[in-house]
Amino acid sequence: MTAPALIGLEVAGAAEAWRRAGFTVDDDGVLQLGHVAIRTGVGASGIAGWTLGDVPDHAGSTAPGPDPAAHPNGSLLLDHLVVMTDDPERTIEKYARLGLEVRRIRDLGNGKSQTFFRAGEVVIEVVGPVGGGDGDGGDERLWGLSPTVADLDACARLLGDRLGQIKDATQPGRKIATLRHEACGLTIPVAFMSPEPDRSTR
Repeated sequence: MTAPALIGLEVAGAAEAWRRAGFTVDDDGVLQLGHVAIRTGVGASGIAGWTLGDVPDHAGSTAPGPDPAAHPNGSLLLDHLVVMTDDPERTIEKYARLGLEVRRIRDLGNGKSQTFFRAGEVVIEVVGPVGGGDGDGGDERLWGLSPTVADLDACARLLGDRLGQIKDATQPGRKIATLRHEACGLTIPVAFMSPEPDRSTR
């Protein structure tokens, strides 16, 4: 059985705020990152929800899929989605029921860990245990987005002081820079990443 792919997200923030962060947003308020259609303007803050489903196998299928939008910031796809949880084991069990399998667990120290799942071209990164949710049905929340950009230096030139310093990412050979999202009118943490060293997209 093939694991489901992340194909949709619902996020807070007006379309214009996402445009100030360098994204192309269509007239329906949707920005496309690879196979993930992100609907803006949903909820007061944060990431309201996600959609898992099937996408064409772009390695061998001829079935048409969504075309990546051309973003001024150079975003190619959604590299990973960060999820915060107060109980990693509960979240792992929940995701297993959705058909997602653990790919790797990284010890962060102080009793915390990162657990990684693959959902199509997106990595889902679960961090915990941490608090801060509403406690209704478990303290778990979709927290942040990390797109891959074609040229992180060009992205930095476009965004200027809206982007933090470029630094080494955890992933070998990659760089990362954090968007000052509040300066764009957004409530969702966003960090841009350089491509994987051996190819421009995954």
